[in-house]
Amino acid sequence: MSLERTELVAGRSLRVVRGACPHDCPDTCALETLVDEQGRAVRVRGSADHPITRGWLCAKVNRYLDRTYHADRLLYPLRRVGAKGSGQFTRISWDEAIAEITQRWQEIIARHGAQCILPYSYAGTLGLVQGAVTDNRFWHRMGACRLERAICGHAAEEAVQLVLGGRMAPSPEMLLQSKFILIWGSNPASTAPHIMPFLREAQRQGARVVVIDPIRTLTARSADLHIQPLPGTDAALALSMMYVMVHEQLHKPEWIAQHVLGWEAMLERIMHYPPEYAARITGLAPETIIDLARQYATTTPALLRVTDGINRHTNGGQTVRTLACLPALTGQYGIAGGGLMYSTSDWVRWDRAARDHEHEAVCPPAPRTINMNRLGAALTGEANPPIYSLYVYNANPVASAPNASKIVEGLQRDDLFTVVHELFETDTARYADIILPATSQLEQIDVHKPYGHLSLQYNARAIAPLGEARSNWDVMRGLAKGMGYQEIWLQDDAELVIREVLTASSASNPLLANVTLEQLQAEGTVPLQIPLDERIPFAHGRYNTPSGKIEFFSEQAAAKGYDPLPAWEPEVETRVERDGRTATSLAAAHEPLPLLCPAAHHFVSSSFGNLDVMKAKEQAPTLRIHPLDAEVRGIRSGQLVRVSNERGWCHLVANVSEEVRPGVLATTTVWWPRFSPDQRNINWTTSDRLADFNGGSTFYTNLVVVESAEVAG
Repeated sequence: MSLERTELVAGRSLRVVRGACPHDCPDTCALETLVDEQGRAVRVRGSADHPITRGWLCAKVNRYLDRTYHADRLLYPLRRVGAKGSGQFTRISWDEAIAEITQRWQEIIARHGAQCILPYSYAGTLGLVQGAVTDNRFWHRMGACRLERAICGHAAEEAVQLVLGGRMAPSPEMLLQSKFILIWGSNPASTAPHIMPFLREAQRQGARVVVIDPIRTLTARSADLHIQPLPGTDAALALSMMYVMVHEQLHKPEWIAQHVLGWEAMLERIMHYPPEYAARITGLAPETIIDLARQYATTTPALLRVTDGINRHTNGGQTVRTLACLPALTGQYGIAGGGLMYSTSDWVRWDRAARDHEHEAVCPPAPRTINMNRLGAALTGEANPPIYSLYVYNANPVASAPNASKIVEGLQRDDLFTVVHELFETDTARYADIILPATSQLEQIDVHKPYGHLSLQYNARAIAPLGEARSNWDVMRGLAKGMGYQEIWLQDDAELVIREVLTASSASNPLLANVTLEQLQAEGTVPLQIPLDERIPFAHGRYNTPSGKIEFFSEQAAAKGYDPLPAWEPEVETRVERDGRTATSLAAAHEPLPLLCPAAHHFVSSSFGNLDVMKAKEQAPTLRIHPLDAEVRGIRSGQLVRVSNERGWCHLVANVSEEVRPGVLATTTVWWPRFSPDQRNINWTTSDRLADFNGGSTFYTNLVVVESAEVAG
């Protein structure tokens, strides 16, 4: 296999260059880019020989060339000449841009310290070089403010770590060995589509698929059973399932005694959640809970699929922690087709010292850390001393971060120097003082470690950078020179960076044994070197927890100030009280309802959100509302409605639909504010408070009032 070959298409000899999808998706697809004689990419497709991609791409990445060659691509550095947010810029050279940025930074460092410079990024690319290395090396050398990148799965990651000691999910092929697949709060049809063929095949082989979600998602439509609890009540449902298993002696006490720490304490907690009580909390019938528990407990292998959406509640950490305990009651861990499918991230971790170089003598001590969920608060007074410069890349916080009105307020500060490195003039870039043009994935080199399967993927540069676009890492190299930093590890090219990190990582992890840069370049896709008898997670009964067991009771949790046991707690904003009653009648038109904001089918967060074809497929920023809730509020489909709370408001187009259960609202994300009815999106209402675990986000803990926009006036 070669990373590059030629292919004859319609009489034309085209180069075929192998690469990787860089976006925040567990599939990490293997791409093939066909390039013509003039060096222009003419097609992007999935690699047929990749074990997960299997020759096809999702609805988003299928249109990658529309994004790469979009007429609005930023091709040259720009300096602001109008008011912040006006979108008025003039072209400058890279030398001018680097000089102005580094001069301003040196002035800030001299007057206030490097902790007043904040880099803000997330998962615009998940590559080792253009993501992880870029996120660390240069900023550690400067001593800039650290960013807690907690906007996605931080609470869930902590939860799984506490119970199992690591994120060691099976690869999607393992679905074919399952007999019962419980998809809880996840919609892989839109967010991990390459799981779906395995799921369909498992169903054809007789596996039963059950989806638990307040919304009738694309995945739920094809399930054998769809259960719709109230948002934020999932831990109560899971604990009640455990109650049924114990009460009906469907659990496995001998397996639990051998593999679990804290069973007696957990058992006492489980006994507080009989189905009748959990039914009041979840809005489900007791019989639904009982039947679900019986099905799950009496079918082996049973696989529980959980992803990050469910952790974006104020009780999200405890929710995921409780769910991670569920497979242990019937001994599903360690068997093919059983256990928990959350993330494969911890099969391999990059060597941190090689990746970051933060312990080099020239790097100042780590300064303060700011949680990215609190960006608006940090820019408007919470940070002391203030943030005087913000550098944004791989992210679009005005569109994608919570409590966005506070972010806009902060970006308008006259004393804030903002630089945005982007492919397009996003809603965030409009507030920049300097905009730098970024490369697309087809124009840069990288290597990708997935979180949904078990193969590394190399990304070769398929085309020359358009205009004067530069990759994240190349910009960091230029900024390092501008700051006068001389360290070689700030100037290595992408290939040298990959080689260094691979070499260091393989020295401590046998799963990377003999994996080299040359092998990645030659083969493109390289499976992790997992022995046959270790491919089933926890098959040997070993867990990387302090006790070596599955930990229901966790001293680590207690030391961090968490409840040492899994539990259900009501959300901070909720209609469900602790005793299971709803606070007020759902029929009251003025009463707020919980609003969920799951991922759109055609956007990846805000990526692809400016493509006309994708906007057309998503149709409009809509609010799904159940007919019963719409009737009492006098709302009809197609009507403009005002969605509001104490944080802010936006307008959405009503979609009266039974896809959501009564008492629940939903809108897909992330629409760019500029393409929304009032230049705002739903993140004008979402909360920037932090989850119960690890500083995670709480987008889904969001009570809003809905009314006709005409009435709201």
